[in-house]
Amino acid sequence: MADKTFPRAHLIAGGFPPGASAGHDHDYARLQLLNLLAACDVQASVANDFADLEKWLPVSSLLVTYVAGPYPGDAQCLALRAWLEAGGHWLGLHGTSGGRAERVEGMRQRRTVKTEHHALLGCRFLTHPPLCKFRVDVRDGTHPLTRGVGSAFDMEDEPYFIELQDTAATRILLTADYGAAAVSKSVVPLYGSDTSLQSDGRTRVLGYTREVGKGGVTYFAFGHCHNPPSRAGRAPDPADTQPATFRAPWETAAYTTLLRNAIAFGTARRP
Repeated sequence: MADKTFPRAHLIAGGFPPGASAGHDHDYARLQLLNLLAACDVQASVANDFADLEKWLPVSSLLVTYVAGPYPGDAQCLALRAWLEAGGHWLGLHGTSGGRAERVEGMRQRRTVKTEHHALLGCRFLTHPPLCKFRVDVRDGTHPLTRGVGSAFDMEDEPYFIELQDTAATRILLTADYGAAAVSKSVVPLYGSDTSLQSDGRTRVLGYTREVGKGGVTYFAFGHCHNPPSRAGRAPDPADTQPATFRAPWETAAYTTLLRNAIAFGTARRP
């Protein structure tokens, strides 16, 4: 990894297959993230998927991913793990917890197939009910990643259900109790049980950090955004009442603060 006065980041933002939006406005998210990196004096390289990851990791101290479909393969996971263990930091956002999905007979939704990248990231996306408003509780307000967001904040976003992969090694930062506002009828048929639920049977994890060698991984489930072009290829759904353009998480002060904190934390020099 390059030792520079000003740190570098590698940003991956894109959908699958190549050129597809996969229901997300990656141009908007990419621009917001690049602006935040620039405001923090972090230089950045940009890609649409993980194809050339090995080329950019050695000159980067931070990897930021906002993807809907792309995920690192086995060889890229090996390179990513080595880079993390040497001190790199991975900030995964929103659909980064997804990846390869398989069809399930008789169901509209697909099931996320667990791969090596989920073990490295620390979670796997299961499903999400429609967009809604919910309260996010700050489980750990002492960590630099949650500085300045208070004890709780309101969010309008896709209410993610994620399955933690290594609870013992995970420092949970943010949780939410969706209550009746976000109920999924598909999670049990898809996966056999709702493994996103915590031990109290109500709350779900929406943000965490975990150490990997000298480096680590931070994941925030927030960040959905779409516009008419990004949704043009979707099959019509009579039950879909989402607005044509949606950017609410990115217009939420708490999310911007979390991203700024994550950039500073991920690029900080450590002994």
